[in-house]
Amino acid sequence: MQHKKLWLGLGAVVLVSFLVLGGEGVRISRTLPPIPEKVVTTEGTVLFTGESILRGQNVWQSIGGQQVGSVWGHGAYVAPDWSADWLHREATFVLDTWARAESRASYALAPAERQAALRVRLAQEMRTNTHDASTGTVTLSPVRAEAIRVNAAHYADVFAQGRSAYAIPEGALTDAQKLKDLGAFFWWTSWVASTNRPGDTISYTQNWPHEPLVGNQPAPGVLMWSIASVVLLLAGVGAIIWYLSGRKEDEELAPPEKDPFSSMQLTPSQRATGKYFLVVIALFLAQVGLGGVTAHFGVEGAGFYGVPLAKYLPYAVTRSWHTQLGIFWIATAWLATGLFVGPAVSGVEPKYQRAGVNFLFVCLLIIVVGALFGQWASVQQRMGSGDYWYWFGHQGWEYVDLGRFWQLFLFVGLFVWLFLTVRAVWPALKKPSEGRPLLMLFVISSLAIASFYGAGLMYGQRSHMGMVEYWRWWVVHLWVEGFFEVFATVVMAFLFTRLGVLSARAAVPAVLFTTIIFLGGGIIGTFHHLYFSATPASAMALGATFSALEVVPLVLVGREVWSHIRMSRLPGWMEQYRWPILFFIGVAFWNLVGAGLFGFLINPPIALYYMQGLNLTPLHGHTALFGVYGMLGIALMLFSFRMMQPDAKWKTKPLAWAFWSINAGLVLMVVLSLLPIGVLQTKAAIERGTWWARSAEFMQTPLMDTLRWLRVPGDVLFAVGALLLAWFVVGLKTGWSLERIEEPRTSPEPERVGVAAPAHAVVQRR
Repeated sequence: MQHKKLWLGLGAVVLVSFLVLGGEGVRISRTLPPIPEKVVTTEGTVLFTGESILRGQNVWQSIGGQQVGSVWGHGAYVAPDWSADWLHREATFVLDTWARAESRASYALAPAERQAALRVRLAQEMRTNTHDASTGTVTLSPVRAEAIRVNAAHYADVFAQGRSAYAIPEGALTDAQKLKDLGAFFWWTSWVASTNRPGDTISYTQNWPHEPLVGNQPAPGVLMWSIASVVLLLAGVGAIIWYLSGRKEDEELAPPEKDPFSSMQLTPSQRATGKYFLVVIALFLAQVGLGGVTAHFGVEGAGFYGVPLAKYLPYAVTRSWHTQLGIFWIATAWLATGLFVGPAVSGVEPKYQRAGVNFLFVCLLIIVVGALFGQWASVQQRMGSGDYWYWFGHQGWEYVDLGRFWQLFLFVGLFVWLFLTVRAVWPALKKPSEGRPLLMLFVISSLAIASFYGAGLMYGQRSHMGMVEYWRWWVVHLWVEGFFEVFATVVMAFLFTRLGVLSARAAVPAVLFTTIIFLGGGIIGTFHHLYFSATPASAMALGATFSALEVVPLVLVGREVWSHIRMSRLPGWMEQYRWPILFFIGVAFWNLVGAGLFGFLINPPIALYYMQGLNLTPLHGHTALFGVYGMLGIALMLFSFRMMQPDAKWKTKPLAWAFWSINAGLVLMVVLSLLPIGVLQTKAAIERGTWWARSAEFMQTPLMDTLRWLRVPGDVLFAVGALLLAWFVVGLKTGWSLERIEEPRTSPEPERVGVAAPAHAVVQRR
């Protein structure tokens, strides 16, 4: 076998990494914080039951879940983090009650030494774990029971009457029993965050959130593993530089005299993929528009420039749609590229391939429309009684919000896509060739894309939130950030080898090596999302160390950028690929800045301890999810269109403006708004606590209001770029993006299209 050592290395990395990931998952499941059977006072009064807590979790999910504030730091950013907010409210209520019992003055008016004594007493009260495993009972003092009653009444008022500062509309939730259950769930998430694990001195969430009143300070492991992550990052960068210094440059070839794609005919199934890309553009525009509306809710929580939008389209819906559409259009662009490239690889059009592509397209439309409508109906509490909200509405988990039925539908659809893709490349896979290892990686990554979305089916409606977070990040991190990236790397290598500017001899080992070092840190690095999600300290150790290694491959970005720049400057027919290649350069830039710089900014545990749930997280999210994966989806789409029309000359001015507007808009969004807001929030979290950094009192100050308004220039510029891109893409289908070239014809010519196959091949149908 060619490159045997690299294949063995890849197999070993994947096998060992998943053994560690799975083994730690078993440990997490065995150390989860308990959901008590009942919560009682020392006097024997039952406050609520475990069933009420689980029902409350479902209520929270049905109204938007992680799109309405956050819990344990995961979710949206306008409303509070309910865990941190409940904890602070309960702590201050108890302190005030004790202080008034002693001197009739509130805690804030007590002398400093008395405040210190009360805080020590409070920490002992709240951190002591009173869960009795034999009876499943948690026992609380009467003063804490009263605090629970007051907090529950406060949150009932928030969701029934609405809060503009939280972008929660009036009537978001009015059912008295559901409101009571919701309060029980919020209390439980707070109890988990402030109660010590049995036999330990830190809470189930590693002392997150920062709350000085109850002694929630960074645990020793938070500091230790932060140092380890930085050291390993430096060691990894040194190792990769040492390796590259002794390695030859990838072999780049002079391009052939003629575009290799110009001699091929477009197959029926490849023609059918064109409408996928039009849907990509439509979903992209919808996502951009919803992003602007969602951002504006932070300024005007009840409407949109005076229009009472929240009544009909509340923040929880617009943010759900904004995040879900991002996944939809990016995945559609990549999947459509796979369908287009399939026949290009083998030179064979399988029988009924076009029918399969069209069938999958219809399924895609049904899933998108059905999932989005279901989310709206669930948040608006229009799904009726029963579990319809769960199956057809809103599951409440960020990035996998869609109802379970739509989730299952999409999972099946991915395997239909896998079947269509693999059957198209199978004839080429059976033939020995220098590029065969690329095809093998293409098939393996395609199988992983279809399979690993199934991780989102490993939890159920009433699963423990700790296990939901474990499996949810398999989808978000491994599916989106992991195997899709491997798939894209293989497709890019394939395109450049078929263009004749990169040899397969150089591409194969480069792709294998990149995949090894990426997955070597990335699979186990999934745990860096779970530092404070009720996981043991070992999960933090694994996440901090291995996720630091995820940044190491970004050392290759400089070489990648320079290689792409050289390709974009090649004369002759290569000039027509200049803008697709420039979008690849944009991918490399944002990979370094968004995934690397801003990703590592929040990666060390000590950094994320203070930054989790603050605006430095969407800073990383926007620059990495769109900057890397979205930009890559656009690049693949443009490459596909370029190969469809190799002889056509594009009017590239709108495309050029789109490229620079999108990138400049993203930069302004970061520099003028997200970054300064996140830094100020982090300072507030360090000084006073996580609750304060997320509070309406802090977020509604004139300075923060101004910084949110400063999103407008970047958002507008980005939207202009998106519209220009849409104009250009639609123009490729209608003709206004094409130069008219009139040449005399002596005889009819067959339609020539860009199928990635050897110039001498003839596309056949089976």
